[in-house]
Amino acid sequence: MSKILLSPYVNLQGRAREAMEFYQQALGGRVELQTMTEQGEVKPAGPGDWITEARLESDGALIVATDGHPKFPAKIGENLAIALIGRDKERITKIFHVLAEGGQLKGPLAKRPSGAEVGYLLDKFGINWVVTIEKA
Repeated sequence: MSKILLSPYVNLQGRAREAMEFYQQALGGRVELQTMTEQGEVKPAGPGDWITEARLESDGALIVATDGHPKFPAKIGENLAIALIGRDKERITKIFHVLAEGGQLKGPLAKRPSGAEVGYLLDKFGINWVVTIEKA
């Protein structure tokens, strides 16, 4: 069975760079900031770029964050999710569908230009999930 990863996924509504640099000062570790071109290609974020995904890894801990989507501002209580990340497509797809049972599908697992598949859901307990099947 392949390894999966769970971490908090935080929508920081335009403040991901600032927050992740702050968390890095507190926790140490390494921050990676990514943005997306208009064609949907993922690339390292430069100064002033909208952050589509930020990762802070420190001593085995991971925080994943985003600037969110300007058209869909985060509401308090909905700005935090659990990120589930793995490479075993069959396993992660099954987990995604089990988590969605009795909940609300917000976005089906869909392939991104990076090769990863990402889906969004609210489980029956009111917890948001961002599920990613990474490209093998």
